[in-house]
Amino acid sequence: MMDLLDLLHDTMSSPWVYLAIFAIAVLDGFFPVVPSETAVITAGVFAASGAPYLPAVIVVAAAGALVGDHVSYAIGRGGGTRLLDRLPPDGRRRAAIERARRGIATRGGLILTVARYIPGGRTAVTLTMGAVRYPRRRFLAFDALAASSWGLYSALVGYLGGLAFEQDPLRGLLLGLGLALTVTVVVEVVRWLRNRRRSAAPTPTAEPVDRTSVG
Repeated sequence: MMDLLDLLHDTMSSPWVYLAIFAIAVLDGFFPVVPSETAVITAGVFAASGAPYLPAVIVVAAAGALVGDHVSYAIGRGGGTRLLDRLPPDGRRRAAIERARRGIATRGGLILTVARYIPGGRTAVTLTMGAVRYPRRRFLAFDALAASSWGLYSALVGYLGGLAFEQDPLRGLLLGLGLALTVTVVVEVVRWLRNRRRSAAPTPTAEPVDRTSVG
């Protein structure tokens, strides 16, 4: 165990750690099996001891997330658009995409920001926004906000864990990961409850016309 902690400490003390965090955050934007959030939280834990430098961790994590999201958006805008054009106009998939298009058009910024805290969800949203050709400038503005808030949140969660267990970084890491998992679960539960309430809402129907009063 001590060998692992020593390896982590040496890694986090290296100036190359910032490039590694940036690269991992970029990859996670379009290849969601790469654990960018874990990497940023780990860096935050060790930042409580002085290395790496916390503000730099936040900046490179946010910058990497922003670049990765734009790669995913570009993939969706390229291949996704052609795929959507091939869908039958009266099919279920086309209907689902049209619902997603309307939702993104009306509250795309909120969807993008919330999805950034859902592993895997962020990639699905950025791909879809590219496929439905969400305006690039608006995507950049909202994604800059989402990526910045995510970088700040992930690094600070780890930093708080590191402060709580300054002499035991492993426990600090577990605390940070536990806090992040709790936030993810809360977001998912709230989203599930909202979707359930929306689906349970009665569909408005047109009132019947009283033909006896016509004419």
